[in-house]
Amino acid sequence: MTGTQPTTAEAPFGQMLTAMITPMTAEGAVDYAGAARLATYLVDEMRNDGLVISGTTGESPTTTDAEKDRLLRAVIEAVGDRATVVAGVGTNDTAHTCELARQAERAGAAGLLIVTPYYNKPPQSGLVAHFTKVADCTGLPVILYDIPGRTATAIATETLLQLAEHPRIVAVKDAKEDLGGASLVMTATSLVYYCGTDMVNLPWLSLGAAGFISVVGHVVGDRLHEMIDAYSGGRVGEALEIHRALLPVYTGMFRSQGVIMTKAALGLLGLPGGPVRGPLLDATPAEVDRLRADLVAGGVKLK
Repeated sequence: MTGTQPTTAEAPFGQMLTAMITPMTAEGAVDYAGAARLATYLVDEMRNDGLVISGTTGESPTTTDAEKDRLLRAVIEAVGDRATVVAGVGTNDTAHTCELARQAERAGAAGLLIVTPYYNKPPQSGLVAHFTKVADCTGLPVILYDIPGRTATAIATETLLQLAEHPRIVAVKDAKEDLGGASLVMTATSLVYYCGTDMVNLPWLSLGAAGFISVVGHVVGDRLHEMIDAYSGGRVGEALEIHRALLPVYTGMFRSQGVIMTKAALGLLGLPGGPVRGPLLDATPAEVDRLRADLVAGGVKLK
């Protein structure tokens, strides 16, 4: 892709997407107005082409189906006319995942993010059956989310090659970092890859990834988009400069669980975030102070 901008077919969900947190009120209820405000900021100020709602960073394990539906609708109403809104619907129950997929389709989602079933550790044949069943549940395009560090099960290269034959399975959010396996899949199929580990965003572009589904996009999405633009335009040195300048941000945002630090960062920016739900715990004052220093070192302008 070096030297050219990816076409819509090559980046069907856009290039720069953020896995958006779910803002909460001080009492722990979902802040739907805050979600609309944050989504608007991410699209209009942080140059996000799209947003992923109710992913892990959106605290999907601890939000109800009804909360997910209302949240998705609030974000679509706020930015759906100018950004791709993808719904995270993955669970470790195929039937429940299908229910969430159909709910997201009714709400107007542009696509589905489906994480590998976690905890019950299905065999690869089970993964094929699960992803195929969910992809057959709606007419929406699907992004497979491969993150074995959370799910305990990787999607094998051979499984990805098989799933690529499904007409609605079109992309992979990769947090496995098997660069060789991903290269084989990208060479042999039309699956579009999105980097799901912020620290290695730039290397993934060199392999042919379309872009990022990012956590740090909450605070530096505009600069990540600049990195994509620079690399796609053949300005590799400029892209490398951006990558290196963002290292303190990458480090700071992942000193603890991503959503914990992201909500702390949004608090420092005066944006909707609020508390996390248990079993997560909010960042401590000491963690917030260290995060503030990390963000400033990475060039983030705080309130």
